[in-house]
Amino acid sequence: MTSPAERYAAARDAAAHPETVAFAAAQRFDLDPFQVEGCHALEQGRSVLVAAPTGAGKTIVGEFAIHLAMRTPSDKAFYTTPMKALSNQKFRELVEVYGAENVGLLTGDTNINGNARIVVMTTEVLRNMIYADSPALRDLRFVVMDEVHYLADRFRGAVWEEVIIHLPSSVRLVSLSATVSNAEEFGDWLDTVRGDTEVIVSEIRPVPLEQHVLVRDDLLPLFDDRAGVATATVNQELMRIRSFTGSRYDGNRQAQSYRSNRHAGRQGPRPPRGGRRPVRSANAQRIERMDRPDVVQLLERTNLLPAIFFIFSRVGCDAAVQQVRRSGIRLTTPEERREIRAFVDESTRTLQDEDLGVLGFFEWVDNLERGVASHHAGLLPAFKEVVEELFRRKLVKVVFATETLALGINMPARTVVLEKMEKFNGEARVAITSGEYTQLTGRAGRRGIDVEGHAVVQWTEGMDPQAVAALASRRTYPLNSSFRPTYNMAVNLIDLFGRPRAREILESSFAQFQADRAVVGLARQVREAEESLDGYRTAMQCDHGDFLEYAGIRRELSDLEKKNRQDAHAPRAARDKRLKRIQGLRTRMQRHGCHGCPDREAHARWAERYWKLKRQTDRTRKQIATRTGTVARVFDRVVDVLTTLDYVTGEGDDTALTDAGRTMRRIYGERDLLVAESLRQGLWEGLDAPSLAAMACCLVYEPRRDEANSGERGLPRGRFRTAYEKTTTLWSELDDLEQAHDLPGSEPLAAGLAGAMHAWARGGQLDRVLVDADMAAGDFVRWAKQTIDLLDQLSIVAEDLTLARTARQALDGVRRGIVAYSTM
Repeated sequence: MTSPAERYAAARDAAAHPETVAFAAAQRFDLDPFQVEGCHALEQGRSVLVAAPTGAGKTIVGEFAIHLAMRTPSDKAFYTTPMKALSNQKFRELVEVYGAENVGLLTGDTNINGNARIVVMTTEVLRNMIYADSPALRDLRFVVMDEVHYLADRFRGAVWEEVIIHLPSSVRLVSLSATVSNAEEFGDWLDTVRGDTEVIVSEIRPVPLEQHVLVRDDLLPLFDDRAGVATATVNQELMRIRSFTGSRYDGNRQAQSYRSNRHAGRQGPRPPRGGRRPVRSANAQRIERMDRPDVVQLLERTNLLPAIFFIFSRVGCDAAVQQVRRSGIRLTTPEERREIRAFVDESTRTLQDEDLGVLGFFEWVDNLERGVASHHAGLLPAFKEVVEELFRRKLVKVVFATETLALGINMPARTVVLEKMEKFNGEARVAITSGEYTQLTGRAGRRGIDVEGHAVVQWTEGMDPQAVAALASRRTYPLNSSFRPTYNMAVNLIDLFGRPRAREILESSFAQFQADRAVVGLARQVREAEESLDGYRTAMQCDHGDFLEYAGIRRELSDLEKKNRQDAHAPRAARDKRLKRIQGLRTRMQRHGCHGCPDREAHARWAERYWKLKRQTDRTRKQIATRTGTVARVFDRVVDVLTTLDYVTGEGDDTALTDAGRTMRRIYGERDLLVAESLRQGLWEGLDAPSLAAMACCLVYEPRRDEANSGERGLPRGRFRTAYEKTTTLWSELDDLEQAHDLPGSEPLAAGLAGAMHAWARGGQLDRVLVDADMAAGDFVRWAKQTIDLLDQLSIVAEDLTLARTARQALDGVRRGIVAYSTM
């Protein structure tokens, strides 16, 4: 029963935050304090940064922003995500709440109801809309940026900063981040560039996480919490095991490890607090690891499924599924198998029959019916979506996944298993970071289903329990900007704001903020002053002439008269010269059209404010010029390259785009300059559709580090070879130009997939194309989609109408079969 004080507090909160109260009442569970705090801030008109652990429910705050937008008939809300799969997932969720007529989806290759009041999109789509000054931005009230910590991504992170900086000031921003160690610093930057922003940090997981180490078939607690309160002390049993290198772990572990459930209401057995000690023996052997099927069965017996096994290798994920399959394990009931089959049949009904065998469809379905699946980038996107949905429905019980599964997809499990604490980064095997450990284990524990989640690290030779405990204890990692000016960014900023203002805007980036926090504050002062100066210019407008010019004469005259009075003992020649200048200014002032204006003194008061603020602003600019200015200097180098190539003309306030520069505004991607220059020089004219698709593929494809360079083997013949050689020569020339301007340059073109893409665009069969590509279907689809994105841009920006038509034909040739099937 609540007390009078509690009832009074609840009534007062309802009166102050009625929308929060109404929204909270409609949820399936009570909101946590950090969620309530975020909703209150939004209801009071502030932007918010919410940093909380994976699975804590950050998106509730974003959904509340959408709720607020929908309360006013004309307001709109955008929900941005870093990945198309996340956008698709959020789109489906919002359609269930608000109806298909009110929700749209824009992901580059998907356009559904784009004028809706709620639109889910990838962050790049919103950036492009801002630069194009899209009409869809009108009446935009909220933008939710999910997984905003992606701005640290070295390839795509700059897009997040561009959006944050350029969104209209009237838009409230809802930034949702994983727990980062410098959330306050990031929040300070948001407050600087966006205005009133509340930072809300929660370290609390809604579902507690139990940490274990699997030693043979024993699940031992990572931390020693026998006293009843979890501490950071490592379980001494693990330390003793480590001290006996090559020891034999003895005893009837399974019977001892899993006793009867000692805690009422627990959904899984409590792992032991101790365990037998390792026994030193004359014929001691190293501790053997359990096979994967045995681990799966152990988790099943102890009610710790569903589980995700993170294996940092696609091949390893597929091999793990095969191991479980060969063991004969079946984790599903007959009813569940029928439900799985029905869902798969419905989800894949549009796949062509001749492609099913190539994709390993029948074995894949059989594994799903056993309750087992893999999940990695090489899997067909549509197959990944099926796995995700079946896992959410608790029909698939075990998923072997690479770390990509940890990046935002809503796919929680009861248990997460880490087989190793290191991964191959393309060059060497490196230990996973505390941030990676937090992201991976954050999948364990389903809110509203599990009392606790379980993280299991499998013992490996040479493991240091202290090192594992350190990773498990540090749940944060720093958020560092990856922002850098690009050619496309430069021409868009110059076109929208002019070069001086564009330079100042770049001083507001998080990258510059971290390099020199003071510069961002100064740059914001300059931007705000520029807006005020524009207002003063408007207020002093005069029908009789240019009052700014007139005010300048008055200002100079006043300064000289004051100096003349103060400097009475100056040499006669200097005084005569000054007096002559004073007389000339008086004459100019009296003859100026504004001198006879009846509102002259009212205009003059605005002019006085203008000149006072301008002096302050000029001083601030000088302060900025003396600071680091690293981002702006890179911008200057980028503009110098563009000027050399005649994409930009003029200097300072007179900087403007040429026709070529205006074309580049609509070319996005890592090779924006190479694409623009190739179009201008006509290097791809005369190519047929398959050859243009192959050329586009060469521009977007990035081979894995372990792939051998195929050279020109397998390249399409005919005009493609000539166009490819000319484009490669052009790349080399541009790279030299960039190096000369102290810019990093770019990687050479990669033609390893050109032959396969040419064959696919020509109508080739999937099995043959995948053999030529020497890659998994999922990888081929991913590169095909990026090829489509570039072809779509070419079809829009190419001035040669024949080339534009060819690009559209090439796009249609690539977007077929499994590529077309995987566009959602």
